[in-house]
Amino acid sequence: MSENVLSKTNVEVEESSKILESSKKVILALQHLIAMFGATVLVPILTGFDPSVALLSAGMGTLIFHFVTKRKVPVFLGSSFAFIGGILAVKEMFNGDLAYAQGGIMVAGLIYVGLSLLVKKIGVEKIKKYLPNQVVGPMIIVIGLNLVPVAYGMASNNFMVAGITLSIALIITFKAKGFIKQLAILIAVVVGYILSLKIGIVDTSVISNAPMFAMPNFSLPKFDLGAIAIIAPIVLAVFMEHIGDVTTNGEVVGKNFIEDPGLNRTLLGDGLATLFAGFVGGPANTTYGENTGVLAITKNYNPQILRIAAVFAIMLGFIAKVGGFLRTIPVPVMGGISLMLFSMIAFVGAKTLSGDKVEFNVKNILVIATILALGLGTGFVEKKYGISIGIPITATVKITGLSLAAIVGVVLNAVLNRKRA
Repeated sequence: MSENVLSKTNVEVEESSKILESSKKVILALQHLIAMFGATVLVPILTGFDPSVALLSAGMGTLIFHFVTKRKVPVFLGSSFAFIGGILAVKEMFNGDLAYAQGGIMVAGLIYVGLSLLVKKIGVEKIKKYLPNQVVGPMIIVIGLNLVPVAYGMASNNFMVAGITLSIALIITFKAKGFIKQLAILIAVVVGYILSLKIGIVDTSVISNAPMFAMPNFSLPKFDLGAIAIIAPIVLAVFMEHIGDVTTNGEVVGKNFIEDPGLNRTLLGDGLATLFAGFVGGPANTTYGENTGVLAITKNYNPQILRIAAVFAIMLGFIAKVGGFLRTIPVPVMGGISLMLFSMIAFVGAKTLSGDKVEFNVKNILVIATILALGLGTGFVEKKYGISIGIPITATVKITGLSLAAIVGVVLNAVLNRKRA
């Protein structure tokens, strides 16, 4: 009798443990959802796409990416900012008809698929040869530092709210232990939101006016050579950005995703996700640094958590009430959190350079300095002096910023260290 009771007790303990573990995953997934939400809905707001379709596209795109990459890479895909200029140009060309932009986005996705096949044929080992730490490290730093001004701009809406939100996140990250430490972002956002409610900077009418459920405004693509010529070449500008994001994610997790599951698979996942987005009426997808920042802070790298977040994003595409609530999270709250997330990415880049794999000789220092100067300086020069720096692809598209820095850095390193390569 006592054995039966003991056996029953053990089963109950195991079930309780499973429920607790599942609850933790759900909470961590919500944290990832909050991190990606602002940027993912901002792109459709700026371009005219339906934010609900963008959320659904991001969720489905993430699941597609995970399926293609053997469920190994803890990445979340969201709306890409790189395509905004091209989408707006096509929108103006066709009197506001975004269907032609969708066609261009689908062709961009096909180019990504083609690049993945090319990479598979060339082989990962040959590509890795051109991506040593003295190239990868500064690329990651550029990704993080280029995003910091964006976060600062968001925080500047209310420095007090942003500062308190950031402080709470930092205190929990460095002082707390266990599962509470992993919830630093979520707790900080909740506190920032409550504070914002108290001082009256939250518009709750968005929640009350939103219906409980709503069908996303799906639309089919149209194809035009002019629109394709504007949008499709942007893939060439974000190709190196993709490599940088996947490499950064791998550095955070401590794995080489360029090698396993392979750059060809991550490119294929990104391409198919973008194809899907273009087909249903969403903006192009891309890997998100915000979620990589969450990984760096929580130290929880389980890809399943990102897939749960993806399912939540899909659900938000239909549950307008919850989407309305998330839209009310004040900009300075997200700005404070983003300052932390983007700084963590830059820190990962610095850590990559500080390892024993980088020899700080004149050649490598020149490579590092060139990538940092081009990656961080082109945007400053263009804003300050109005001088456009970059490699033209079409009349409206140029390779600038990180993409330009990465290309020049890879080529320069290959020339200077050709004997090693």
